[in-house]
Amino acid sequence: MSKISKNYRVGLIVPSSNTTMETEIPAMLQSRAPQFPEERFTFHSSRMRMMHVTPEELRKMDVDSDRCALELSDARCDVLAYACLVAIMCQGPGYHTVSEERLSKVVEENKAPAPIVSSAGALIEGIHALGFKKVAIITPYMKPLTAQVVDYIQSDGIEVTDSISLEVSDNLEVGRLDPLNLIEHADRLDISQADAIVLSACVQMPSLAAIQKVEDRLGKPVLSAATATVYSILSNLGLEPVVPNAGYLLSGKFKG
Repeated sequence: MSKISKNYRVGLIVPSSNTTMETEIPAMLQSRAPQFPEERFTFHSSRMRMMHVTPEELRKMDVDSDRCALELSDARCDVLAYACLVAIMCQGPGYHTVSEERLSKVVEENKAPAPIVSSAGALIEGIHALGFKKVAIITPYMKPLTAQVVDYIQSDGIEVTDSISLEVSDNLEVGRLDPLNLIEHADRLDISQADAIVLSACVQMPSLAAIQKVEDRLGKPVLSAATATVYSILSNLGLEPVVPNAGYLLSGKFKG
């Protein structure tokens, strides 16, 4: 007997200049179809204004996340994902829990309770789910912002053993970066002490096409802010967190 099909509405809260999350998240979830044919996903976005990745613009943008959550709750989404890692991490250690709790109240007050996922929280939780304590990371950010990301991750008990900053401040340009160039960038990372590699600590920097390639090439688990977000989305929906060719976190080879 075939399983009953179910449609899941995924709400995405994204920066206005983000061009990647609405491609990588759907690509991952839709690639599950051969293994889980009963699942259907639709994607619904609301945008926060931001063009340049600076602390000032990021903080101003974050205020808009409440409006976005409210708009998406009108569509009765099954899960909402706040898809901007650095907007959370630049506001100090632990802010993802503050943000997630605040947005949860927004949707509950609209009589549309739904799990709230943030890419920042998902990356931290994904690393912990794997049982890892040390990571090496690549970001597109200017070095001061990368330092804030490193501090945020380390404040949660995860050591960042090495980092590379590509220093691209224009968010549209970040979205235009070739993900396959990450293979070469990863070769420059010192991964000798790392348990895993965060190939893109940014949901705007495309990386999906390179994740499995880098994992196979370097022989260490690879994840990204986007794959961690999908892991959290699936887990919160009560679905098996498995996506083909998306790195160890979504491989189904471990029990989180």
